Amino acid sequence: MDERRDGSGSGGGTFAEERRTMVTEQLMARGIADPRLLAVMEAIERHRFIEPALASAAYEDRPLPIGYGQTISQPYMVARATELAAPAPGDRALEVGAGSGYQAAVLAALCDEVFAVEIVPQLADRARRVLAESNLRNVTLEAFDGSGGWPAHAPYDVIIVSAGAPRIPTLLVGELADGGRLVIPVGGPHEQELALVKRVGDDYQTSFETRCRYVDLRGRFGVGGGAPAA
Repeated sequence: MDERRDGSGSGGGTFAEERRTMVTEQLMARGIADPRLLAVMEAIERHRFIEPALASAAYEDRPLPIGYGQTISQPYMVARATELAAPAPGDRALEVGAGSGYQAAVLAALCDEVFAVEIVPQLADRARRVLAESNLRNVTLEAFDGSGGWPAHAPYDVIIVSAGAPRIPTLLVGELADGGRLVIPVGGPHEQELALVKRVGDDYQTSFETRCRYVDLRGRFGVGGGAPAA
């Protein structure tokens, strides 16, 4: 990976051992096997995407608060969602619920172009700054209600929703390219499952994978919304 995309351009040695341990003990030990993904998870500096006061906990196997009632997902869930979405070189990706920008950074190292949406403007501003400082220049991040996707840049080969929803938003499914993959946590307030939706021509194949618990997806098609299931 080149410096522009792997996020290791400045301070790359900081927490390097912690990142290696994270990959070995949290990801590989739990079945994450994609070598490209593992290399990216070791390279991306998660401590940059949280408050400095929490940096010592950056590579622990747990989510961490990032303000405004939101969290950065635990490393394993980021890796698992990414593995299910199977991003490839040349892909265009969308992330909904970008938070601090960490998931977008992982996608940026695996895809050609990433679009990311965060509903909290202050978090979006911070994420843009950290992504720029990390030399990740292939991410376009804006602040608005992205629960229905970002149709201006559709279709996408990969869509990852980094917040839990009671149902799969129909509009998001409609923004998949042929062969595209959508990963979204679906379920109630206490437990969800990662849903994987694959588009094959005019058909959509849905499976349910790993149990999880994300913060609620905010917006019209998120928690409290009334959109029909896909």
